[in-house]
Amino acid sequence: MSAPKDAGNPPVLFNQKLALLLAMAMFVLVVDTSIMNVSISAVVRDINSTVSDLQAAIALEALVSAAFILIGGKVGDLIGRKRAYVLGLCGYAVGAVAMTLAQSIAAIIIFWALIGGLGASLLLPAMQSLIHGNFDGEARKRVYALVGASAAIAAAVGPLLGGFITTFLSWRVAFLMEAVIIAVVLSGIRLVKDVPYTGPREIDVVGSLLSVVGMGGVVLGILVWQEGGEAVGALIIIGAGGLAGLFYWLTRRERLHKPTLLDPGLFRSPAFRLGATQQMLQQIALGGTMIVLPIYLQMVLEYNAMQAGLSIAPLSLTMFGIALLAGKKAGTRRPAGIIRWGFILLMAGLITILPVVPRADSGWWLLIPLVIAGCGLGLLVSQLNNYTLSPISDERVSEAAGVNSAAGSFGLSFGLAFAGAIMLASLSVIFTSMATSSTVLPPAEQQQVAQVLEEDAQVLSNTQLAELLAGQPPEIQAEIIRINTEARPISLQIGLLIPILASAAGLLVSFRMMRLPDPKPSGTGEGAILD
Repeated sequence: MSAPKDAGNPPVLFNQKLALLLAMAMFVLVVDTSIMNVSISAVVRDINSTVSDLQAAIALEALVSAAFILIGGKVGDLIGRKRAYVLGLCGYAVGAVAMTLAQSIAAIIIFWALIGGLGASLLLPAMQSLIHGNFDGEARKRVYALVGASAAIAAAVGPLLGGFITTFLSWRVAFLMEAVIIAVVLSGIRLVKDVPYTGPREIDVVGSLLSVVGMGGVVLGILVWQEGGEAVGALIIIGAGGLAGLFYWLTRRERLHKPTLLDPGLFRSPAFRLGATQQMLQQIALGGTMIVLPIYLQMVLEYNAMQAGLSIAPLSLTMFGIALLAGKKAGTRRPAGIIRWGFILLMAGLITILPVVPRADSGWWLLIPLVIAGCGLGLLVSQLNNYTLSPISDERVSEAAGVNSAAGSFGLSFGLAFAGAIMLASLSVIFTSMATSSTVLPPAEQQQVAQVLEEDAQVLSNTQLAELLAGQPPEIQAEIIRINTEARPISLQIGLLIPILASAAGLLVSFRMMRLPDPKPSGTGEGAILD
C-alpha cells in the first residue's frame, strides 16, 4: 500500500520537526491504554461504574482498532494518507476529550472505545506510509528508530505517568494532556507531504466485512459472556466463521486476479506467517497481564493509581531497557533463538506470580517476577517486528505492517477480554461455592449471593464490599468479606493462566522458527521473499 518513490512529492532528506511530531503521535497512541489501566479504580469510582464495564471498554477499544485497521489502510489509500492521518488524530482527540468530560460508562464506550479505536485504525497505517514517503535512506531509518523509541518510552513510563497524574491531579487531566499533545501534532500538519496511492482503487467490500465480523465476533462474544449476556456461542461461531470465510474469499479473489483487502500471498512467507502469529501471542500475554495485575493491585491490595503504576513499572521499564540492549547487542545470535528465550522468560515470570498472589501484602512481592517477565517481553519487542517485516519488499511493507498490527491489536483485545472474562467467571463460581458451604450464612443469604453473582459478578475491594454490606449483622459482614478475601486471589490466578498459556504457545511456535533459515532483509536484493 506504499507508494513508489517517484509518486507525488519527492522525499526530503530529514525534517527534524516532522520526525518529532510523528514520534509524539505514536507516544499518545501507546500511553493511552497504560493510563486507563492504572486508573481503573479511580475511573470506576468517579463515574459510578464497575471494573468489568471498564475492562470491557478497554478491550473494545483494542478490538475496534484491530477489526478496522486493514480497512483503515485501504481508506487511507483512497482518500489520501495525509487525510487519513488527520482523521485518525481527530478520532483519538475526540476520545481523549470525552474521557476528560465523561460522566458515565456509555460516553467512554462510544467516544473513547469506538471513535478512538476507529481513529487508531486510520492513524497507524497512514503513519507507516507517511514515514516511508516523507523520508528517504538514512533519514527514514532515523525516523523509524525515533518513532519506535517513542513507543517504547510510552510503554515504559505510561504506568508511572498515569499513576502520578491520577493520584495527585486527576485521570481526567491525563487524558486532557493527550488532547493537548494531539493539538500540537496537528498544528504541524503542513510539514507532512501526502503520499499518493497508485494501486487499484477498487474496494473489497466483502473482504472488509468479513474481517470486521471475524475479529469482532470472537472478542465481542467473550465480552458478552463476561457481562452475562446471551447468544455468546453464536457470536463466537459467527466470528470464527467470518475468519474462515475471509481466508476463502481472499484466496478465491487472488485466483481470479481481483483486488483484495490484503494479499494472501503474504502468508506464504513462513517468516511473516510465524512472526505475525508470535506478535499475536505476545500481545495476548501482555493484554491478559495488563488487565489482571492492575485489578489485583487496585482491588485486592487497594492501591491508588500511583502505587499501582509504581508496582507495574518493573515490567515496563525492564521491557524498555532489555529491548534497547538486545537490539544493540544481538550480534550474530539468531533472532528465532532470542524470541524463544523471550517466551521462556515471559512464561517463567508469569508462573512465578501465581504463588505470590494469595500471599502478597504489597507490590514488592511482584518485583522479581515482573523483572523476569519484562526481560522476556523486551527480547520479543527487540526482534519480532524486524523478523516479520524484514523479508518484505518496500512495495509491500506498508500492507504487511498493517496485517502485523492487526494481528497484534487482535491479540491485545483477545487477551484483555478473555483473561478478564475467565477471572470474573471463576470468581462467580468460587464465591458461590464458598457461600453455599458456609456455616455462618443462612440459606436465604446464600441464595441471594448466588443470584447476585450469576447476574453481575464483580471484583470488589473489601472496603467497597463493607460499604455495600452496611446494615447487615456483623457476623454476616465478616463472613462475606472473608469469602471475598479468599476467592479473589484464586480467580486472579486463574485469569493469569491466559497469558501463561499464550506464552507457552509462543514457545512452541519458536521451535518451528528455529528450524527455518533466518529471514534476509529485502534490501539486499536477494533476500526478498515477496516482490
